[in-house]
Amino acid sequence: MEGDSGVTAHTEGLNGVFHHECKETEELTNGHSNHKPVMNGLMPGHSVKEHGNGSSVLKSLPISALKQNGILQSLAAGGKQPKTERESADVEQAREEWEALESIQPVVSEESSPTPLISFNEALQHFQTTDLGELLKKIQPTIRRTGLATFTHFLFGPPRLQRELLEERDLVFAIAQCSLDNSQAVHLRVLQTIYKRLTGSKLDSPRFGTHWENVGFQGTDPATDLRGTGFLGLMHALYLVMDPETLPLARDIFKLSQHPTQNFPFCVMSINMTCIALHALREEALSKECNRRQQVVGVLNEFYVATFLHLYQLWKSQQKTISDSGFVLKEVELFAKKNPKQMLRRLDVFLRERRYPDPTAQRPSPCLGGRGARSEGTRGKEMHFTGVCELPLNMEGEARLI
Repeated sequence: MEGDSGVTAHTEGLNGVFHHECKETEELTNGHSNHKPVMNGLMPGHSVKEHGNGSSVLKSLPISALKQNGILQSLAAGGKQPKTERESADVEQAREEWEALESIQPVVSEESSPTPLISFNEALQHFQTTDLGELLKKIQPTIRRTGLATFTHFLFGPPRLQRELLEERDLVFAIAQCSLDNSQAVHLRVLQTIYKRLTGSKLDSPRFGTHWENVGFQGTDPATDLRGTGFLGLMHALYLVMDPETLPLARDIFKLSQHPTQNFPFCVMSINMTCIALHALREEALSKECNRRQQVVGVLNEFYVATFLHLYQLWKSQQKTISDSGFVLKEVELFAKKNPKQMLRRLDVFLRERRYPDPTAQRPSPCLGGRGARSEGTRGKEMHFTGVCELPLNMEGEARLI
């Protein structure tokens, strides 16, 4: 090609000196195309000269062909190659992405705002308005008795729950069949509320992690501890920490659960109290009180708190440790199911003494089983709780329900 200057290039392959003679694959004349193959952007010639050192020298090539080779473009431009349109577009795109990243940051901070606490009534309303038809088919609200046991229970057992309370009772057992659902915002709010009220944290905690062990779950996922009670185990813990009267008790129990020697897993122990309450309801030990007050959920909640209080009293006064947990839980269950009325009365006394710590303060109903005025020397000191084995005999006898 006239007017173009020629160059001589040396090309080496990966495994030694590259020897190749490029031939024309197609050469048409008389007005047709004259096509030659291109290798790495170079137009090979018709012949190759061999040097003494074994390297091959290609035929002289035009500069226009040399510029097509990506490796030698800078040489063809004299080392001062201007920016291409492609490079300019990439730089512009990178700058826009960086600016977009900065503009996203405020949105992330808004999404990280803590979720609001949830009350027990709001959580209960969620289940009241949810279709639990499939779960209701699986419940067993009463003990199935046969033969002589049925006859004996009918004559000497507790009264049956009134018909108008059966639907509320069945709702309780349906909630106990419900598992923790990560797709339900109410479920997660219940879990977060329990954690925040016990620890004093203001921020949400990750759904999984070792931080759940700090409040007494056995592992990184609280759902694995709910097999026996379902979501009712969390509902009862929610009631304990959200009721203004029982929150101080919840914190006292939680403090004891962190004791160096008397420690125990708080939430797991709470779930065990829920399990005892469910057994008492199924065995109809709470039917009389439910009929009297015309409610099931309220009675069950208070019985759960009373059972937890009883365990707290026994555990603290008798210096129990985690090695005693099996025996203590069995003792608490037997006593609670046998004396539900006494359990509820002792809770009432406890809350009244918390509400009126001053013995000179006027109490609305001192005849409801209160302990009477406390001595001046005990004011302001930590309360001493009586263990189950230290109860007076007259108290044991007067509160028997069955």
